[in-house]
Parts: sequence; C-alpha cells; structure tokens
Amino acid sequence: MVSVRCWTIMLQLEGTKCSFLFCLGICMFICSVIYLSTKAPTDPQAQHGPLGCRPFSQYCQAFLPSTEGSPAWQRRDCQVERNLLGMGGGGGDLDCSRLVRELHFITSPLSREEEDYPLAFILTVHKELELLVRLLRAIYAPQNIYCVHVDVKAPQEYSEAVESLVGCFPNVFLASRSEMVTYAGFSRLQADINCMRDLAASTVPWRKVVNLCGQDFPVKSNLELVRYMQSKEWRDRNMTPGIKQPASMRHRTQLSYREIRGSHVAPKRGAPKKGAPPHGVQIYFGTAYYALTRTFVEFVLRSQVSRDLLEWSKDTFSPDEHYWVTLNHIKEAPGSHVDGGWSGEIRAIKWRDQEGTKHNGCKGRYVRDICIYGLEDLQWIINRNSMFANKFESKTFPDALDCLEQWHREKVLQQATVPIQSWWQLATQGNKTGLFNATVGL
Repeated sequence: MVSVRCWTIMLQLEGTKCSFLFCLGICMFICSVIYLSTKAPTDPQAQHGPLGCRPFSQYCQAFLPSTEGSPAWQRRDCQVERNLLGMGGGGGDLDCSRLVRELHFITSPLSREEEDYPLAFILTVHKELELLVRLLRAIYAPQNIYCVHVDVKAPQEYSEAVESLVGCFPNVFLASRSEMVTYAGFSRLQADINCMRDLAASTVPWRKVVNLCGQDFPVKSNLELVRYMQSKEWRDRNMTPGIKQPASMRHRTQLSYREIRGSHVAPKRGAPKKGAPPHGVQIYFGTAYYALTRTFVEFVLRSQVSRDLLEWSKDTFSPDEHYWVTLNHIKEAPGSHVDGGWSGEIRAIKWRDQEGTKHNGCKGRYVRDICIYGLEDLQWIINRNSMFANKFESKTFPDALDCLEQWHREKVLQQATVPIQSWWQLATQGNKTGLFNATVGL
C-alpha cells in the first residue's frame, strides 16, 4: 500500500517536471523571437547600404552626375510612408516643420522666372501613399498651388494621412468635393472639374493647370515646365493632344454607358444610340492629360457650350479622352489650338500596341496595355523629355522610381539660382553632406 502511494507521488512529480520543462522551452523560444525581431531590421530596405537604404544600381549610377573616381551615390530617404505615419500622418498631431525637412521638400522658389509664373496642379489619387508623397515633393514649389482629389473609396488610413500631409502646406489643399472614381467613367472627369472650381476661386495667380494621377512622375523640372509653357508654340495656348474622333472610337460616344460605381463602365442594354453632340460641335479623341490656361478653365466652368457638352458626356465611355480636346478645338474657346493634332510632349507612355514603332518594348510589365516602367526604361523616358512619365509602381519596380527621382532632383538643384538647403537633397555622394553648398547658376 505504501509502495503504491509512493509510486503515485513519483508519477505526479515527474509530470510536474515535464510540464515545467515544456513551459521553460516555450518561454525561451518566445524570448528568442522577441530578441531577434529587435536586433534584425523589420524593413528589408534597412539591410542595404550604410544609410539603411536600398543602394542605387550601377545602371542608375550612370545617369547621376559624377566625376572620375568619385564615390557612388547613396540614398538618404527610403522610408517615406513610414516617416509620414510615424510623425502623426495617420490621424495624430503632425510635426509639419519636421516633416518638410525629413521628407526633403523644397521650401523656396528656385528662380525669379518660376516665381513669376506660378502653376496649378490637380492630383487625382486613391492608393500608394509613398508614390503621392514622392510625386508631390518632386513638383512642389511654394509659388504654385495644388488640389488633391482623394477617391471616396480610398482606405480611411490613406485618406487621413493625405489630409494630414496637405495640411502642412498653405498652397496644397483637398478638393472640396470628392467622387467615387470609376475607371473610364464620368466620375474621373468630374473629379478634375471639382478641383478646377476650387482652383478658379483661388487668389494664387496661377497661369496654367496640369492634371496628374498618382502614378505619374515628372521628367521636366519646374523651371523647364515654365519655359516650355511660355515657349512660342504654347504661350497662351492649351495643350490637349488629339485628333478628330476616328471611326474605331465612335462607339464611345454613340452608345450609352453606365458606371458600376467604383468598379467599371458597361454599355446600357437596350438603350438607343445617343443623339448628336450639342451645339453641333465636332467630337475629338485624345489624351486625358492637359495643360490649360486659366481663362480656358473659366470658359469650361461658365460657358453654355461646355456645360451642355459635359451633360451630354455623362453616359459616354471615358469622356475625359474627348471632353478637353473637343473644347480646345472650338475657335471661341480661350487659348484654343484647332490645328494642334498630337503636338505637346505632355506624357511619356509606352503603349503595348506601339511596341516596335514608338518604343523598344516595356522593361517592366504591361497593365491595361500601359507599361509599368522598369529600370531599363529610364533611358527612353529621359530621351523623350516629356513633361511627365506614366506609370510607376513603388512596390513592383522600385529601382526605376528611385533612379528617376534622384536624376530629377539633381537636375532641379543644378538649375537653381538660390542657395541650396542641405535637406533638399535626396542622396549624398560618399561622405559628402551635400553636392551643392553654394548658389549654382544656370
């Protein structure tokens, strides 16, 4: 009896010992995971380069200014979205002075020429916060004005971050009315018009307005944009590349379409063909991108012709690809360019069906027959020297945007006629704290 009791006690002790050892092992495992997570960088970019940023590739280094034997360029900025959210850009109190410096925004006009010719920009966005921040800082100048339209269907965190960001700049604002934008739908055109109404009421004496999407990036500097728009060909003229609507595109305006909100556009079943456009206007087909004079914008907002055409266009397919170019071919419209054709280097885009004729193929990948640029597309983009290039993705082909961004910023700073602030630089060369430390003339 005694021996059985002793045996039972020993089994209980052995079970307690096993439980203790098991718990001890689990605790050691958890502690190891916590220790390793604090020692190892959570961002894969932090594993690259002395500054914790992904280094520029050798292919990219060839585009950047350097002298023989000079050190390679190193990025200073590689966590744009994290920096913004970390400073309160997700809804908390944002330290704007710190944000402007740490995100390398240029805070002074870089020349009198630019200061005397302010521009307006419309940015229509819905995703990829990092791309928006990098686009905005690339085109930002304190004399310009910027209207940002955030899609109604954008995630709340994104919308709050954008609202915080624009609140740090007196010349950047959110559109007073937002749309749920549908690809190829009327809502895309309406988003631009909403911003135009806000810009027309602004006291900033902007001269021309340019529209952008979140996957655009500039090729020309702000100074080059100003000079291009004041050139003999484009002074006091609107830029809306396009031609008379070809037969292959007539279905877009002869049939009626409806928006499946936030999803797609579909033909209206059983609907009769649309009537002729109002006021007997000739429909043109072209790009949705433009550079418009302020007087033309006022014409768009007030003219009965433009209002009636807008109403007629509500059930057409991708109306932003006929509305602007059609109005710009009306002789009475301010700044009209009735013989413009496809002239105007407004966008560098690689369309799939132009491969082998207009370009040498997409080095990234095609999405909806448009190239998402890869690193080896940069030479073509730079050679084209359009105002902007489209499209980029920061996650899929980050090197392409990194390289173009640095190339563009160095060009901007080289053209400046004012002293360069150290925080305006996105990268450093070796141990140098700045490539520019004095006034650089043109």
